[in-house]
Amino acid sequence: MWRHFEPVHTVTYFHPRAWSAYEAIGLRGYWRGYFAGRTAPLGPVDAPAVVAAFFGFAPTMVARALPSVWRLATPEESLRARLTGAVQALAEFTYELPEAHLVEAANLLEEAAGRVETAGRVLGAANAALPRGEYPLARLWQAATTLREHRGDGHVAALVTTGLDPVEVLAWRCRVDQSREFHRMARGWTDEEWAAAEGRLVEKGWLTADRTPTEHGTATFRAVEEATDRAALGPWRALGPERTTRLRELLEPIVNRCRTIIPPQAPMGLPAQRAAFEGAPASAR
Repeated sequence: MWRHFEPVHTVTYFHPRAWSAYEAIGLRGYWRGYFAGRTAPLGPVDAPAVVAAFFGFAPTMVARALPSVWRLATPEESLRARLTGAVQALAEFTYELPEAHLVEAANLLEEAAGRVETAGRVLGAANAALPRGEYPLARLWQAATTLREHRGDGHVAALVTTGLDPVEVLAWRCRVDQSREFHRMARGWTDEEWAAAEGRLVEKGWLTADRTPTEHGTATFRAVEEATDRAALGPWRALGPERTTRLRELLEPIVNRCRTIIPPQAPMGLPAQRAAFEGAPASAR
């Protein structure tokens, strides 16, 4: 199900209409919109809370955006802009679908999102507490976002148990199937910080001396992924297998369109992205 709600959420990052909605309230530049929009459910928080909740970003990168973005747009304005942009993006992708299709999908996804366990999940809880959308696409996107952030909170909790810090996690993953240069720059880490992280991964037994993932690292990360999935199962158990299957069918045509704007090197790690990245020439990585 993650593969079916994650792309719905990510239109807020990759669709031009989403960028335009942020720019319309004064949030020019990709990262101002990103940090304001994703942080807004928490209120006008400062950088340290976001460094902790988002996990993978260099503190210096977060500090460049927060709290200064709140002088350009309030959290309330940012929330309206992110929902407006997301709905406009989804409208472009779903205009051929009957309204009944969208209503049924929104109802089921919203019901699943309403069953998330919020204890210990800061971003999931903040999004779950937002007002219900008025229209099917608004409800669909907000439900996908709540489920996405709920799952992400669980993933961060699982990562913490490994004893790795955020840049170490990224550096290890980029030795498996992600783009080192893209992630290093997109998350704000310096070459020196990245190199030091790889050195620590060798010391901790996650990488060999030639920077190849070890069996220990691979097995531990597999356990992290399994723990993440277990922690995210609650909404789908509540929805039940028949309605979950029906929801997957309803989301399929929407997700297929949403996936078309996700860059292969983007940090979500969806299977289709990994396949595209692995098949790309080295220069594209």
